[in-house]
Amino acid sequence: MADDDEVSPSGDPLLAAKFAVPPVPPAFVARKRLTDRLTEGAQGPLTVITGPAGAGKTTLAASWLHQRRRQRAAQPQAGPVVWLTVERDDSAPGVFWAYVLGAFRYHRVPLPDGVGSPSRADSVDHALIVRLASALTRLDRPVVLVLDGFERAADRDVAADLDFLLAHSGTSLRLVLTGRVDPPMPLHRYRTEARSCEIRRSDLAFTARESGRLLRSHGLTASPESVAALTERTEGWAAGLRLCALAMQQADDAEHFARSFAASQHAVADYLMAEVLDAQPPGTQDLLIRTSILTTIHPELADALTGRDDAGRILARLAAGNAFLEPVGDTSWYRSHPLFAEVLRTHLRSRSPSLGTELHRTAAHWLAGHDRLADALGHAVAADDWAYATALLVDRLAVGRLLTGPDSHGLQQLFSALPADLPGAAPALVSAAVALARRDTKESRRLLEASPVDGDAAPEPRLAHALLRLLTDAATGTGTDSDSDGECAGRGESDADADADADSESNGDDVRTLMAQLPLARLEEHPEIEALYRYGRAQALLATGRRAAARDAFAAALAAATDERTRTVRYHCLGALALTEAVDGLPGPAEAHAREGLDTAEEYGIPVGARTGACHLALAAVALDRGDLRGAARQLDAAGACPPALDPPATAEAAVLHSRLDLAHGRTSAALTALTGYDDNGTHHPCAEAERRIATARSAVHLARGDTRAARTALHAAPGAGPADTVAFAAVQLAAGDPERARRLLAPMGDGAPLCPADEIRRALLLAQAAVAEEDRAAAVAFLDQALRAARPGLLRAPFDESGPWLRHLLAGAPELATAHPWLTKRPTADDGCAPLIERLSARECDVLRCAAQLLSTQEIAAEMFLSVNTVKTHLKSVYRKLSVSHRGEAVRRAREAGLL
Repeated sequence: MADDDEVSPSGDPLLAAKFAVPPVPPAFVARKRLTDRLTEGAQGPLTVITGPAGAGKTTLAASWLHQRRRQRAAQPQAGPVVWLTVERDDSAPGVFWAYVLGAFRYHRVPLPDGVGSPSRADSVDHALIVRLASALTRLDRPVVLVLDGFERAADRDVAADLDFLLAHSGTSLRLVLTGRVDPPMPLHRYRTEARSCEIRRSDLAFTARESGRLLRSHGLTASPESVAALTERTEGWAAGLRLCALAMQQADDAEHFARSFAASQHAVADYLMAEVLDAQPPGTQDLLIRTSILTTIHPELADALTGRDDAGRILARLAAGNAFLEPVGDTSWYRSHPLFAEVLRTHLRSRSPSLGTELHRTAAHWLAGHDRLADALGHAVAADDWAYATALLVDRLAVGRLLTGPDSHGLQQLFSALPADLPGAAPALVSAAVALARRDTKESRRLLEASPVDGDAAPEPRLAHALLRLLTDAATGTGTDSDSDGECAGRGESDADADADADSESNGDDVRTLMAQLPLARLEEHPEIEALYRYGRAQALLATGRRAAARDAFAAALAAATDERTRTVRYHCLGALALTEAVDGLPGPAEAHAREGLDTAEEYGIPVGARTGACHLALAAVALDRGDLRGAARQLDAAGACPPALDPPATAEAAVLHSRLDLAHGRTSAALTALTGYDDNGTHHPCAEAERRIATARSAVHLARGDTRAARTALHAAPGAGPADTVAFAAVQLAAGDPERARRLLAPMGDGAPLCPADEIRRALLLAQAAVAEEDRAAAVAFLDQALRAARPGLLRAPFDESGPWLRHLLAGAPELATAHPWLTKRPTADDGCAPLIERLSARECDVLRCAAQLLSTQEIAAEMFLSVNTVKTHLKSVYRKLSVSHRGEAVRRAREAGLL
């Protein structure tokens, strides 16, 4: 008879069931990654497989043994395998060891008769363990002993004897233990000696690929997105996936079932109730049901919800027993499996419908008292206690967290259901912040004006009101325009600084003054307040045309926005600063800040709805100034895919850039339409800076059409005057044939404050053109050289491309200039730092792109990179956006052109 032939000496079918290796279930999914680990682990003395009910522990061990037996047929020298299913009645030492010896004999392991058997059920003679160890050392091949469900007989005496047997059997015994908890053996010793293999719950969890195979084995076909959703919802729990697969076979719409959390919860509810909840004592059941309202559970919070004082001990026992509860890292907190928690919540709603509200209220106050503000707010809202929730947000100086930070999107959604008729300042302030976050500045302004905060109120609500008013006014360009009337070129930076200080004190209570009334320690806990204040001040400066001061203010806001809670502010600052720098002719810093802004959005996962096109607009402006029209068009398309800009300067700049691009292609009518579209938008209050930018752009289009009267009229319609406006007026005078007046306008500009590069270049070019008109060639060459020198650092070609034929004639007569500035006529390339603009790809995005270049499908890329299909799609979308393309083939081609592949 072969070694692995199984014989039941007593002929008892119950014993045969305990000793027989269980068959693998129908629709079994082989998981090579786990069986390979078991094969490797069985080379050493101890392998431990632990996990909750239904995690697939027994199935894994059984499938591995069946595979091993098939291999033994081809390799007879492999050692025998012994299986014992341990049950609760086996915990007595004598009973346990009698079954172990019976399992050895059942599986035909040749043990001498002298080993003997236990004489009593409640104890075992240690000499028997010594004789068994001695007998095992004489085997010619090592034996694998699998004890399935070992925790049912995990008596400490049994575990100690088992440890002794393992230590004194040499290399002849390989032990595999499965169970819901760790065996009471000195695992630390085996670990330090590298003599153990441990397969845990996380290892047993199905991957998305394995889940897909399981569904197919049940005759089901689901989309990769549905498989990923089902895997995430069940957290790869084997029994949950199988129960869902069986339910999907009966469902009318299997695809909808796979995506539905409620359907999954219903499919596994009975299993979880019977295998987990009903197996617990009544007190433990009550604790699990009451704490089901929590995402994470702290023992003290659990005590508050139950009115008891033993939650710590119960939670620790449940976690140790793999009862679908696990510790959160190295903290005192625990979390339940999401499906189990939902089953418990359903049970709570059906058993005690009114209890949930009181539990949420208790949790809100406990969490608020332990500095868990976001969690406290969620429970306060769940308890429908809006007054407490809004007061908590305002009194804790946390209104800014609705606008920036990792939990801003969640808080916006939470308070989007805030009733509109709640009395008091706190609800109005929170509603205004929510409106501002969703870009509804009109509603934000209405709420702030309708609910002014009493001057005798505490500093917290007054600060929230002042900060929100500052941000709302800055976003719409209002509240700061009065100081801009009559502003002219040549104002000093000290004047701008004084105006900036005056602006910060407008709109009621001054933010800075109110901040000074609060303890510094409290403000340091909320860095978003300082960052939002500086950002709002910078926007106000930009709206009134003080661009140099605005650049400095945005830089100061960036310096304050370095915390995770200020990442949204940082993103918006980078975009606004980049666009301001691009308009001012500073392409290097503009490009660097724009790319950093895009990287920030990707790195921190800023929601698409919270993004702006400012970074793309800045890159489009840089591309236009460098003569890269295709790159500019791609960036404008990318900006158009973003939500509309909130602030008037960015909205105006988008129109100006579209107009410039159309004008560069000779489409003057389209160029005017782009600017008219801004006028017709009607979403913004008047803003001096935006109106001036639109006016100068409209004047340039009229000049291109030869209509100097319309060009002059357009400029007269703009409020105030600045360097760019003066340059534009001079261009009209030149076009009208009055170079002397143009020179008189331009000459004083060099005597005041330093000009930004854009204005300096255009001023020098106009002076060169005026000199050409007056036949002063030497002066013309000198001014042209001045313009070229100013443009060289940023490779700004556009002002020269837009200058007309006089420039070509002048360059033809001054070859020394053309020789000194070859970049002017050279096509943009990577060598001169002016290649078509492409955002940097992350390392993972490059890997995905390389797989796409090999013509792999999305599913194949996911398998190759061990990612979910949804993750691959997200990376591909990011690649398309960064490369300004719409499909894979174009992405691969463009990446190769740019040297990325």
